[in-house]
Amino acid sequence: MLGYIVADERGGGDRRLAALVDRLLFDGLRLAGAVQTNVEVDEDRPCHMDLCVIGQDTAVRISQSLGAHSSGCRLDPAGLETVVGAVAAQLDAPVDLLIVNKFGKQEVEGRGFRTVIGAAIAQGIPVLTSVNAKNLEGFRAFADELAVQIDADVDSMHAWVAEIVQTPA
Repeated sequence: MLGYIVADERGGGDRRLAALVDRLLFDGLRLAGAVQTNVEVDEDRPCHMDLCVIGQDTAVRISQSLGAHSSGCRLDPAGLETVVGAVAAQLDAPVDLLIVNKFGKQEVEGRGFRTVIGAAIAQGIPVLTSVNAKNLEGFRAFADELAVQIDADVDSMHAWVAEIVQTPA
């Protein structure tokens, strides 16, 4: 099972998934994955992007500063792959749900969390992620008929998880 939300506003999916993680941990679910925190710098510069592996206290910066006039991709692929490796290792333990901050350009192109998502599904672990509109076509090509769109609010996501995940004893 592969659930996804589409959040239109900047950082909306990140905030909602992070709130859901807090709620699911309170419920006692065994989670794997990562959530993104956007650290605002100032109005004239893009935010810093940090990924936090669920269950760990450290964050990994996945954005890089390219300079004031740069228009290239700010993603630091090495930072992303560090988090991907940590999340992949989490799948070696019992897991009720994998949460991935987003299925983005890296995943559409076969990198990032794509392999981890596939491994979780192959193990029967449900996955929840966020997809923005520009990557929706690539996500649907990857997910085929496994994907279920969920309303992008915490209560709807929580209800979806409650339907598909057995609460640990």
